Amino acid sequence: MEKHATRVLMALGGATLLVGAVLYGVSYRTPVQNPAPTVVGAGAMRFEIATTTAAQERGLGGRASIPSDYGMLFVFTTPERYGFWMKDMLVPIDIIWLSDTGMVLGVEDSVATSTYPHVFYAPEPVRYVLETRAGVASARGWSVGAHVPLPPPYPLPRGK
Repeated sequence: MEKHATRVLMALGGATLLVGAVLYGVSYRTPVQNPAPTVVGAGAMRFEIATTTAAQERGLGGRASIPSDYGMLFVFTTPERYGFWMKDMLVPIDIIWLSDTGMVLGVEDSVATSTYPHVFYAPEPVRYVLETRAGVASARGWSVGAHVPLPPPYPLPRGK
């Protein structure tokens, strides 16, 4: 049976991340544990890595602006159809669903803060979700099938 994200687990960039799996019950998936958020560069883009529950709950929320060369990469231990909403967001964002190789699987372009409480779900199970300033995905040509150059050690090589 296909998994459906239904349970609130984390806040994403102020947008609360809905996570879960309903396989005739709900299972809890913990994020990768990392002691503190890390900002790293990959080409012309800087990434804040959100691997802890606290970092994922905080996300990009509360920020009045997001630089055009900046994104928050959410890293999860298992692929799920994660859902995000715009609770407590101050600015619109792009939500980019990524495969384990960094290929774009889906894009929610320029999601307005007014869309809350609507939930945006990953098109298929993913481990990586990237939030950026609204319009960044389009400006960088990040549409379905494109490759996002993520910082090491993300994304994981295929088969790992």
